[in-house]
Amino acid sequence: MRQLLLKTLKLASDLVDYCEIRFEASQVLSIRFQGKGLDRINKNVLYGGNVRALSQGGWGFASFNDIADLESSLLAACEQAKFAGYKKQEESKLAPVPIVDEEVQPVYTLDPRAVSIDEKVRILTHYNDLILGYNPAIAAVNIVYIEKVTDLYFANSEGTYIKQEKLDIGADFGATARRDEVTTQQFVGRGSSIGFDCILGIDDDIKQACQLAVDSLDAQQVQAGVYTTICDPAMAGLFVHEAFGHLSEGDDIHRNPELAKTMTLGRRLGRDILTIYDTGEYAAGRGHLVYDDEGVATERTYLIKEGVLVGRLHSRESAAIMGEKPTGSARAITYEYPPICRMRSTCIAPGTSTLDEMIKDVQLGVYAVGGLGGETNGEMFTFVASHGYMIRDGKLAELVKDVKLMGNVFTTLANIDMVGNGPMPDDSAGGCGKNGQSPLPTGAVSPHIRIQNVIIGGAK
Repeated sequence: MRQLLLKTLKLASDLVDYCEIRFEASQVLSIRFQGKGLDRINKNVLYGGNVRALSQGGWGFASFNDIADLESSLLAACEQAKFAGYKKQEESKLAPVPIVDEEVQPVYTLDPRAVSIDEKVRILTHYNDLILGYNPAIAAVNIVYIEKVTDLYFANSEGTYIKQEKLDIGADFGATARRDEVTTQQFVGRGSSIGFDCILGIDDDIKQACQLAVDSLDAQQVQAGVYTTICDPAMAGLFVHEAFGHLSEGDDIHRNPELAKTMTLGRRLGRDILTIYDTGEYAAGRGHLVYDDEGVATERTYLIKEGVLVGRLHSRESAAIMGEKPTGSARAITYEYPPICRMRSTCIAPGTSTLDEMIKDVQLGVYAVGGLGGETNGEMFTFVASHGYMIRDGKLAELVKDVKLMGNVFTTLANIDMVGNGPMPDDSAGGCGKNGQSPLPTGAVSPHIRIQNVIIGGAK
């Protein structure tokens, strides 16, 4: 593969300013339990690649499913780039990066290929039966397990060649409780880049989720209002990824003058206790990367340091346009798409406060637990917790449901007044979407955080 890619790239040397080839061979296994039993098992192979070329600031892109079409795809991408460049008549801008020649092999805790499909089904069936048998109020189960093992090859006209083996596992275990017209759901998510063992031994977590689903049938809606709110690591991770992380992606910033003004480096966004970074370094997490899809080594990129905006996430092109450094953040969901600026694992750095310290001086507040999702619109956000607890007179009180956090991301960042010192789990089973590329595996790592004056939607 190495000789083929590098030899083919020589055809582009006199045609365009820059050219790259990405090729992948992936095996994808998905297993789903729905309702009360096994719904389906699918095993697919993704096999193909793409060529991306740059000429006078214009890009060309061509994908293929047969390696025999590599040369013709390269010539097509170069022709597109030349046409686009002729229209733009601009200087091609790519920030310089080291030339790399490397093969990357993960160190697995448990290679999923060493576990038979029958054994995987047996394990998942155990969890399915555990959920269904937990309580008569549990009416249905939704379990989704997805495993993708990829051999990814990258080469460019500058001389870089990288082969990476990559693993992505994501699994969701959902319990639905029902009584009369009331329905509640709770989920346990697991994911990993290094091992199938991420879904082993989670009986206690699943039982806890089942109990919460049952208890939530009797829980009251939270009363709408403005509260001091403590977010558990899952909700804090959802917030930092969705509300802030996307605003830090350099391709969007340089194309949007209003966003560029808002995200001016040096702007104070929070207190000294707040530090946020994005990284590919956490091997167990689903945002783990060694090299991105432009062949750039990933790194820890500080976005906010001690409350001050200090960085953003870049591809080679966005870094060159903005006069900054590439961060190893160019990612594509498959070979059918070009890489764009994306997050890896977006993290709030741990602070010094314990959860008890966060709670003890709150007279009336909300403890928001779990992140079911939500939406953002520019600076504004709405996120839904899986459940919550009221805080009364410095102590956790009754369980509440339908907890929705709403507000402005910059106001919220400024109102973070305590950051936890506890563990920062990265158990996400979902994925990130942008420009039609979804679900891209990412991570969100955070301790507990406390936020003043959060708008909570609920019962009136």
